[in-house]
Amino acid sequence: MSINVEKSFVENMFSLDGKVAIVTGATGALGGAVAAGYGFSGAKVVLSARGEEKLKAYAEELDAAGVATAFFVADPADEKDVKDLIQFAANTYGELNILAACHGFNAPKNIIEQTTEEWKKIMDADCTSVYLLAKYAAARMAEQGKGGKLVITSSARSKMGMAGYTGYCTAKGGVDLMVQSLACDLTTKCGIGVNSINPTVFRSDLTEWMFDKESEVYKNFLKRLPVGRLGEPADFVGLAIFLASPASDFLTGGNYDATGGYWAC
Repeated sequence: MSINVEKSFVENMFSLDGKVAIVTGATGALGGAVAAGYGFSGAKVVLSARGEEKLKAYAEELDAAGVATAFFVADPADEKDVKDLIQFAANTYGELNILAACHGFNAPKNIIEQTTEEWKKIMDADCTSVYLLAKYAAARMAEQGKGGKLVITSSARSKMGMAGYTGYCTAKGGVDLMVQSLACDLTTKCGIGVNSINPTVFRSDLTEWMFDKESEVYKNFLKRLPVGRLGEPADFVGLAIFLASPASDFLTGGNYDATGGYWAC
């Protein structure tokens, strides 16, 4: 039997050399890790978030580390902002090859106390925003005729309900189904791979309190985590690079477990 895998492909299958990537939520723990990972894998990275001060500071940090970096302040739930972000990336680096949507929002509350306005804000921030980014990023990629990758951060809660999370779980469940439908829309026609990453708790400013190993919250969480610990931002990077790279060219419409085994238990 002859070998049908080329050495050059294997050596470069995770490389993002020459690619242009937009990363939303780039000042958050996961978005920041993905941006660094893409940059260190050879991509030119456009960072995006809603706050200019942190965004500018992180862009300067990545630039100092040797990553070709630009930044653009945008609300991913605002259609004009999204259009302008996509255009900025194309104007700055000539094209767009990868979109990593890493932003998110939640305001936990029992549905009886939650207002309709709060529900709409969660849905817009976590679901409508993904639709807008996918729509305009895919249009740019289709126009270029080179295919591309959409890597969407969803949640373990997309398939598991939780008290106080009616809005968030619904929005993330919608994201997972959207990813599957986008794959049907975009992969055959445009060569665009579309997949989601579904994380459980990863360390961030908002979740730091959950990492107290003496707390009952931590102890109870670990009962359903075969990996034996909560997630660190670096744990997220490998899957994000894989789904943006040639190594995942046969994969589309997938919702990929980044839960440390939480879904298994």
